[in-house]
Amino acid sequence: MRSTISRRGAFTLVELLVVIAIIGILVGLLLPAVQAAREAARRMSCSNNFKQIGLAIHNYHSAFKQLPTNMTGTDRCYNGDITYNSNRLRLSYLVSLLPFFEQQGLWESISNPSTDLAPGINTMPGQVTNGMWPPMGPAPWRQQYRPWATRIPTLRCPSDPGFGVQLGRTNYAASYGDTFNYVWNGGKNERGYIQNGNGNGNDFDENWMVTRARAGQRGFFQGRTEMKFRDVLDGLSNTVACGEIATSLGKREVNADYARQITDLLFNSGSEHIGVPANCATGPHIDPNRPKFFSQTANVNGGINNGRGARWCDGRIAYAGVQTILPPNSPSCVRNNSDGNHGFFSVGSRHQGGAHVLMGDGAVVFLTDSIESGDQNAPTVCRDGSPNGPGFASPYGLWGALGTRANSETIEEQLNQ
Repeated sequence: MRSTISRRGAFTLVELLVVIAIIGILVGLLLPAVQAAREAARRMSCSNNFKQIGLAIHNYHSAFKQLPTNMTGTDRCYNGDITYNSNRLRLSYLVSLLPFFEQQGLWESISNPSTDLAPGINTMPGQVTNGMWPPMGPAPWRQQYRPWATRIPTLRCPSDPGFGVQLGRTNYAASYGDTFNYVWNGGKNERGYIQNGNGNGNDFDENWMVTRARAGQRGFFQGRTEMKFRDVLDGLSNTVACGEIATSLGKREVNADYARQITDLLFNSGSEHIGVPANCATGPHIDPNRPKFFSQTANVNGGINNGRGARWCDGRIAYAGVQTILPPNSPSCVRNNSDGNHGFFSVGSRHQGGAHVLMGDGAVVFLTDSIESGDQNAPTVCRDGSPNGPGFASPYGLWGALGTRANSETIEEQLNQ
């Protein structure tokens, strides 16, 4: 009986190379899809964080019948070093919200006297009175205080790799609306009085401070001022409450840093209270070859704790505030060398093509960089000296109208579709 032996043929070199090439092509097609899926997941997580903040704002309002105040805390003291023994009414709205997004323990540390020290700090600073931090803590830039150095995951967008070794960061900032006059204090000094200086209120200056602040502060939040839902006459669903911001990587990026001493930001030399957004969006401070970066000659915020979002506890607009003037991912600028008394601070993110905003009703909406933003050469609204006076319709189109809370502007777009 004859038996037959069958032999199985091997792959040829050509066939093997073809298979390897096909696998390589498939991997090349798959990796971008995986990266896109990861970014989509990060963007969804960012949206969820913002949603938690929106729910916290509504729960806070239900509990206290007002919005959390931005630029709040303890007023300026005169015992020893004022920045160690008071926070000078500079705390952000996020500090008040801590118990409402599951940070009760951190809130207890802040609201009571303590000796809490940040990691690496072994002794209390000598400027602290009686060896104890005051209730509500010191000024928000004091990195020796442990709560200010605490990093809170809810306040960080997972797409933003911005790092900080001293103070906690945030990607979610309060909206001040479509202008900047008195955005840094809401018309009140560090003692909480209506006065230009920091005295005890014996010399009120309502005509100068209050009327300017009322004309210029048109957003959902106003510094050092108690605000309620009832103040949002345009409707909560039509008003931006907060905007996303990108934090600095130290690379002079226009959407994550801010340029200082942009003196031509002013509408005219006679008023520091009026600005033209186009002077921030373009100019020698922008790198002409890389328009997403500031030029090497520009004076950009320096130091790891001085960039956008670098201090979650600091309510000043440079750190936890935005305006609806320049469209998302535009540059941010200040006219002097300060942290942002007169300037433009834009919404921004590291998501592709736009950024999230939180509406007053708690909805989170992703708005693109191309949102209609009106006439960027128009001067900002101001009590006097500007052709755009109190009550003037926002010159910055749909984007500006979304930022005003009580300007009777009609929004004809369905944003959350």
